[in-house]
Amino acid sequence: MMQVFRKLGSIQFDPIAVAGRNHDLVLHARVAGYQPAWCDALYERREIFEATNKALSFVPASEFPWFRHAMGRKGPRFHGAALADNAAVAERVLERIRAEGPLSSRDFERETSPTKDWFGMPENAVRAVLEACTVTGVIGLARRDGNLRYYDLLERLLPAEVLAHEVPEREQVRHKLLSRYRAHGLLGAGGAGGTFARIAAPQQRNELRKELVELGALVPVDVEGVRGKRFVLAEETELLQAPPEPASSVAFIAPFDSLLWDTALLSSLFAYDYVWEGFFPPAKRRWGYYVLPIVFGDRFAGRIEPRIDRDRARVEVLDVWWEDGFEPRRAAGFVEAMRDALRAYLRFAGADCLEWAPHLTMEKRLFLTRP
Repeated sequence: MMQVFRKLGSIQFDPIAVAGRNHDLVLHARVAGYQPAWCDALYERREIFEATNKALSFVPASEFPWFRHAMGRKGPRFHGAALADNAAVAERVLERIRAEGPLSSRDFERETSPTKDWFGMPENAVRAVLEACTVTGVIGLARRDGNLRYYDLLERLLPAEVLAHEVPEREQVRHKLLSRYRAHGLLGAGGAGGTFARIAAPQQRNELRKELVELGALVPVDVEGVRGKRFVLAEETELLQAPPEPASSVAFIAPFDSLLWDTALLSSLFAYDYVWEGFFPPAKRRWGYYVLPIVFGDRFAGRIEPRIDRDRARVEVLDVWWEDGFEPRRAAGFVEAMRDALRAYLRFAGADCLEWAPHLTMEKRLFLTRP
């Protein structure tokens, strides 16, 4: 499983768990028999840590020196101001953490603050201080209880040799840029959407990308039918010369999987239209709230909308959409591969029952599945 983290560089964390948390779904699609407890164990053993890398992500702990220069939610200037505006609160919070060990914001009385939240309202000073101290590298996340974060001193969370490793800031920023190319595998110079968010201004990114090419870390390539240069990792160029045969398996892809970052590339290479509709009003959704693309071999076959009902130990399939021209019954090997994928998903969800929406009669008949 750590091989996936090292390969991708980081995996986005998202707390929404209606179909499984994003990082769990990313790993489930790539690691046979994956269970969410496995990632939790890595976190508890300090083999991975949380950092802002495009979004809140899990990153191998060995890469911490390249993530000291953290942007946080709103950038270092915002978090620096939060510490300055709440200096007395910061002192009290850190004193208690030193004495008592991991604490969450709920372990403190709420205190008013001149720091504003996303909506321009006064933010809880304790929360602002905890986040700012994390960005500045004083404390780190020790564990989560659901979405509640517990913080401890960084020296109690990571090995001394990792903390002692100092990396120049410019090299840290360059490493983050490379990590985005690692995660996707075929990004262009401008990325896509928020691919390069929270790294650097465009001019510096261009300079850093040129450095990565000169250093031999990135190789520019042309993709037939795609405008502009794309960049691949040097160690992966052999795959372009001798690509492996695609697996004849089915995988369900997480909404924030790095594979889906460049939606224009998905459209041009796979004729697959992907939009995450979680922020759309229900009436404007073409598909659904939390929908997972279905990959079969080297093609996108459709999308599925599952829901995990943990209280009743079941998975409900609210809907399935097949791509134009894809016939599940006629695609060689697909039916059995889909059954295998659904069985694996039931085990992943800790469920023993799969229920199909009433209108999915064909799918229920084709993919009759038990754990």
